[in-house]
Amino acid sequence: MSAGFAKFRDPLMKLGEKFAQNKTLQILRDAFMLAFPLTIFGSITLVIANFPFLDKILGEQGAATLNALLGPASTATMSIATVFTVLGIGYYFSKDRKCDPIFGAAISLAAFIMITPMEVEHVLEDGTAVMVGSVLAIDRLGARGMFVGMLAAFLAAFLYCWITKKNWTIKMPASVPPAVSKSFSALIPACLTLTVFLAVRIGFTFTPWGNIHDFIYELMQAPLTSLGSSLIATLLAIFSIQILWFFGLHGQIIVNSVLDPIWNTLTMENLMAFQAGEALPNIVTKQFIEIFTVGIGGSGMTLAAVIILAFFCRSRQLKQVGRLALPAACFNINEPIIFGLPIVLNPTILIPWILAPVINVCIVYFAMATGLVPLTTGVTVPWTTPIFLSGMLATNSWQGGVIQLVELAVVFVCWLPFLKALDRTALQSDIQEEDDSVFDLGDE
Repeated sequence: MSAGFAKFRDPLMKLGEKFAQNKTLQILRDAFMLAFPLTIFGSITLVIANFPFLDKILGEQGAATLNALLGPASTATMSIATVFTVLGIGYYFSKDRKCDPIFGAAISLAAFIMITPMEVEHVLEDGTAVMVGSVLAIDRLGARGMFVGMLAAFLAAFLYCWITKKNWTIKMPASVPPAVSKSFSALIPACLTLTVFLAVRIGFTFTPWGNIHDFIYELMQAPLTSLGSSLIATLLAIFSIQILWFFGLHGQIIVNSVLDPIWNTLTMENLMAFQAGEALPNIVTKQFIEIFTVGIGGSGMTLAAVIILAFFCRSRQLKQVGRLALPAACFNINEPIIFGLPIVLNPTILIPWILAPVINVCIVYFAMATGLVPLTTGVTVPWTTPIFLSGMLATNSWQGGVIQLVELAVVFVCWLPFLKALDRTALQSDIQEEDDSVFDLGDE
């Protein structure tokens, strides 16, 4: 391997390893996964309630009734995703710091609620706007409150663990039941932590924003989500994922751990608009990244490459790799080809490995921007869902499945000449091995 290549590789691998080993990013990743089974349930009910042509099958009244019956399922799961993220951060942060994780999660949630506005504006029939107290707005528990929730959860868990480590706790005799003893141990840390958040809430009432939610959203969340939803930022993310994978690092985990808060927020905005029957605001979402990149055979969209190996290559080695990898590739699991071809540190296929995803992201982005393909609705579709079906579910339309087939064709065209070149080299090796085998038998 050339010295120049090593100079490029080594710093990148060190940077990737630092991201992968970063405790904060690991905690954030695990916290998002806490909500996964809940959002899947909410997504299923949302898909059923908004199934295409449902009004033709059940009638408008029947479709409206079904929507009303199933609506609370998505509201109680997907629309309050920030609540689950807060609980997850509090739990995993406290667990990492060797503190009681249950109390860490509970204190983090209470801290988040403490700084969340508890009133909403309601417009009466005559057009008069009145403020209704003792009410939590759903959007504050979902997309709009995501960044506040993450910051509050990390700070609350940190304060709880820091105070606990200082031994500012109430010690109970050994004869006291463990549940009671733990409650008293958490009493002082909880009171001090929540006092800090109460002071924050009171302090922001004297600012032009009135609360920390609007302050964070205006100064941080809105600009970051706007940046993260751009095509340039998305292409940089995809390029980084591919480069990291090329050097043997799990690019998806590393890049997603940084950008998931932005992508998830964009997803929640689309979901809320979809539930309200409004125009979807964002092209780039978590589902855009997963369904229209990973959903074409795994990272690097390698399903078409596996098909080429299995059915269009002549060498025994490549054909065997393709056929062994094909069942997993149908469900977007491509480690067999990444390490079996291999793709890692294989300069022969570096160009299609990077080029195909970049081209496809541009194709899907412009197809959605021009209205040829509907935007993703915010419905959570498991990344292992096979091609075409996943595209239909993510966009609630057949066009979503068709654009995935277009992507598959693009990957096929990009990979074919490079894999055929690799196949010719491997075929010569097969012929050489056969000749050597015949020669060895003749000697005997």
